[in-house]
Amino acid sequence: MRVLTGIQASGKLHIGNYFGAMKPMVALQKEHELFTFIANYHSLTTSKDASILKQYTIDAAIDYLSIGIDPDKTTFWIQSHVPQVLELYWILSKFTPIGLLERAHSYKDKVAKGISANHALFSYPVLMAADILMLDTEIVPVGKDQIQHIEMTRDIATKFNNEYGEIFILPEHKVAKEVATIPGIDGQKMSKSYSNAIDLFMDEKALQKRCNKIISSSTPLGEPLEWKDDTIYTLAALFLNDEQKLALQARYKSGKEGYGHFKKYLKELIWEELGEAREKRSYYLKHMDEVHDILQQGAKKAQSIAEKKIVQAKEAIGL
Repeated sequence: MRVLTGIQASGKLHIGNYFGAMKPMVALQKEHELFTFIANYHSLTTSKDASILKQYTIDAAIDYLSIGIDPDKTTFWIQSHVPQVLELYWILSKFTPIGLLERAHSYKDKVAKGISANHALFSYPVLMAADILMLDTEIVPVGKDQIQHIEMTRDIATKFNNEYGEIFILPEHKVAKEVATIPGIDGQKMSKSYSNAIDLFMDEKALQKRCNKIISSSTPLGEPLEWKDDTIYTLAALFLNDEQKLALQARYKSGKEGYGHFKKYLKELIWEELGEAREKRSYYLKHMDEVHDILQQGAKKAQSIAEKKIVQAKEAIGL
């Protein structure tokens, strides 16, 4: 089964990225043919500084490798290193009704939150469709807010196939429902764009300060705390098995600890979880030539597959 996933190079990676995409990705590569990329073209919808985008791109690559992406099992590259995706993006644009894009929830949400409305943001789903369709992708792991984009990809591919034959595989989405929405320190969905994230590789002191900023209720120390819908508990539960979750719930109900204790506990969970990844990250930062070689080899493999699909699509439409 061919699986594709990617992440925008629009800021430091965070806990939401880790549980929503990165950790499941490491598991997927053990069972499937996994392709993953750093989506720096997509990042242009929010990036305004060239040097920052370049840094975020390579940082994301290092972080992925540090978390456990294995280049012997996973094809790993930077999106802009496979230029065929833009050629397919233009071809697919012909098969994308304006009304389809106008119904995109993600576009409306981002504009409502102050992100500039432009063609790149508006046509984001078409570029995403090109990412997916050029590799004959069968499964796309996504957050629940991205399900609509996979449905749009299927709509675009179906419209093309109806006119020119079965050129594109219709992908299916895969959502890990238990971590479909991970809250940030303000209780809303964790996102780089909303400045509410807990970054993966903060130093220990900065991590504790970030956890301390999580919004909690004003219940005084000595009274039972409500764990349901509590952001601290929701984040801590990501690291725990069922027995450990029950134990944490009991601590909340006991009234013997306040939110400050649980914020410290959350920091400890995060720090312990990422211990091995921090060591790997330190290695890759000292061996950047190895990182670039991995990305180049991944791009070559992705290009070889994408080029065949582009030729097939262009022949079908008469180019």
